[in-house]
Amino acid sequence: MKEEKRVDVVTGAFGFTGSYITGLLLEKGIRVRTLTNHPKRPNPFGNTVEVFPYSFDSPGKMVEAMRGAHTVYNTYWVRYNHKDATFGQGVANAQNLIRAAIEAGVKRFVHLSIVNPDKNSPSGYFRGKALMERTLIESGLSYAILRPTVLFGDKGILINNIAWLLRRCPVFAIPGSGEYRIQPVHAMDVAKLAVALGEKTENIITDAVGPETYSFTGLVNLIKKAVGSRTVVFRTHPKIAYYLSTLINPLVGDIVIHKTEVDKIALDCLSSFSAPRCKTRLSEWLLENSDIVGRKYFSEIKMHFK
Repeated sequence: MKEEKRVDVVTGAFGFTGSYITGLLLEKGIRVRTLTNHPKRPNPFGNTVEVFPYSFDSPGKMVEAMRGAHTVYNTYWVRYNHKDATFGQGVANAQNLIRAAIEAGVKRFVHLSIVNPDKNSPSGYFRGKALMERTLIESGLSYAILRPTVLFGDKGILINNIAWLLRRCPVFAIPGSGEYRIQPVHAMDVAKLAVALGEKTENIITDAVGPETYSFTGLVNLIKKAVGSRTVVFRTHPKIAYYLSTLINPLVGDIVIHKTEVDKIALDCLSSFSAPRCKTRLSEWLLENSDIVGRKYFSEIKMHFK
């Protein structure tokens, strides 16, 4: 009798990190299902990935979508408050997802969080991430929690869109001192770590960060050099930097940077004191991809809200 293939679930399998995780699982011969907000979009994996809507308001449907799955890889989160998508709603949705995984009999839950989550943070983003982690830790599921920083790669929004701005704008405003640190990590490195930890049984919490740390000003100047930009980079009050960004929003049909993200970056919480577990260097990746990075603007609104 032929043995049934193992089934894993990847939330957001058509997204950035989720697509890397999905590709790695398929290479291992694992069947993949995905939960997504956009079940009618073209499926880049064809018939190899089964597609189900999130159905946060009907948890029973999510239970059925996950039933029989061994591991859930969760990439779901809300980047910023926009219309009905809020940090609070994101936490509630993630809690429903975890409860559905328990009811479905899932064996392992791998969750992508953020470095330095903090229930007492002034940022709703970091508070929400901490609450999501706490729900998983207290759920009784076998879990791995990965805490990445700023992701880069072929669909990485922040690095790409900084490059896009530097290719087209005469000036680039750095909010505040610009000395707050960022430790970028490649999405494929995070995906490989996630899949490796999906095979474990012990509960694990680990930072998933790259080998290089930059000040935000240093990061912008690194990207500027890579794309051959002559843009004038200057520091200014965060409120002014945010206002200048809003002038670009109508041109791209997007929110270039949300006010809460300006605050989040300035908190200096996007680096780790742990030894880096991911190897890809942003400096080398930029050199290899300097001809393509920033050529096209990546819209969060188009990706997630349309």
